[in-house]
Amino acid sequence: MAAHVAVAAARAVRWALRAAAAGPLLPGPARLLESCAPRATALPARWSGSSSALGSILGIPAEKPSDALGQHPPPVATSKEEQDRLLQDRPDQPQNPKVLRIAIIGAPNAGKSTLSNQLLGRKVFPVSKKVHTTRCKARGVVTYEDTQLIILDTPGLTSPLKAKRHKLDEAMLTDPWDSMKHADLVLVLVDVSDHWMRNCLSKEVLKCLSQFPQIPSVLVLNKVDLLKKKFILLELVAELTEGIVNGKKLEVKSAFKHNSSSSAMSPLQITWASPSENRARESHCLQETDQAQEGSSLGNSGDDMRASESSLVTEEAQGPKCSGPRDLKNMKGWPCFQEIFMLAARRGEEVDTLKRYLLMQAKPGPWEFHSGVLTSQSPQEICDNIIREKILEYLPLEVPYGVIQVTEMWEEGQSGELLIVQSLLVPRKSHMTMLIGRGGKVISRIAQEAGQDLMNVFLCDVRLKLKVEMKS
Repeated sequence: MAAHVAVAAARAVRWALRAAAAGPLLPGPARLLESCAPRATALPARWSGSSSALGSILGIPAEKPSDALGQHPPPVATSKEEQDRLLQDRPDQPQNPKVLRIAIIGAPNAGKSTLSNQLLGRKVFPVSKKVHTTRCKARGVVTYEDTQLIILDTPGLTSPLKAKRHKLDEAMLTDPWDSMKHADLVLVLVDVSDHWMRNCLSKEVLKCLSQFPQIPSVLVLNKVDLLKKKFILLELVAELTEGIVNGKKLEVKSAFKHNSSSSAMSPLQITWASPSENRARESHCLQETDQAQEGSSLGNSGDDMRASESSLVTEEAQGPKCSGPRDLKNMKGWPCFQEIFMLAARRGEEVDTLKRYLLMQAKPGPWEFHSGVLTSQSPQEICDNIIREKILEYLPLEVPYGVIQVTEMWEEGQSGELLIVQSLLVPRKSHMTMLIGRGGKVISRIAQEAGQDLMNVFLCDVRLKLKVEMKS
């Protein structure tokens, strides 16, 4: 009898915590982006329009920021039955509902899941430095006031040859395309810290955009905090957009002189040429100072070059009509992007700027999910993904891709905690040795870190036990 009373009391406490989490007054790290207030940046996060990068540089009055988007996201249910009930519940429609379905595509390891987690305010998608961490499409749900954003997190666009090499399911090839069919807007993510891939969109991404030209697309330059030479962003913008953004023609002119004795960079000359004003050019200088550098990681962080001239010219252009499939043979970028954002998803910098933009793009329409839903994934799928994320982080090369996960126990304990036991099956004894680690340190660390992530997802105590076994 006493045990039943304890379980009931624990459940009551947990539900009280979850109810409080839905309110705006509970303090804590889960509050979405509260600690990531916009900072003064040398290159603002949004490239065109009011409150954008280009608009700020050219002196266009910025919009006043709306109230903070710091509502607590709901936790994920700990049982499949409870999650299924939430997914099947009729959405609690507001009076004037709005909705936006967003597909996030890009090359593997561009940061799609990291950005999705930041937009959601809770980590429900796996994140790893290794490619192909996300194995199937999953939906995340952001509900803010009368607006619902449905985020379609997809695997990285890859070729059949690479899919075969990594032993990937067929869904890894088809899921991004399926997501595009249901999207109202597509975010194309590019990792600007990747020296080999950042100067052009992959053929798979271009193929996807060309197949669905009617869907508005937005270019998102990610990991800008890792880029030391910020002026490269201007060149990347020109290359990845084929020189056209939202019908405006861009032209970057630059000449750089090596000067190893100085890390300073002269002012960037950015000019706007508008035919409606007889192409009268107004020059605006942007001084990149040490103060700006301290104010934001998006500013200049010390280059070994002195810029003698660097300018961006934009003018109204008769851009290519974005309709029908294109000849992609000689294309490096996409000339039909409506907006450009620059951010650092891992640190949450400028993610709120993108989120506000997405909320503004929502159109009148019924919600698809109840406001208590955070993701379409089951609790077990989230658990598997988070454990696999840690395995990918701690095992070298191709080893983690051969691990099979089998959940042996998933139940609620006497004190209301979630008890999970999972077996990790490996094909070779050497893999078992690596996964266990000397003195069991590796498997213990995986269990500890995965358990902590699961507690943040479910908002309850989680006891996770992992066993390593050879495949029979």
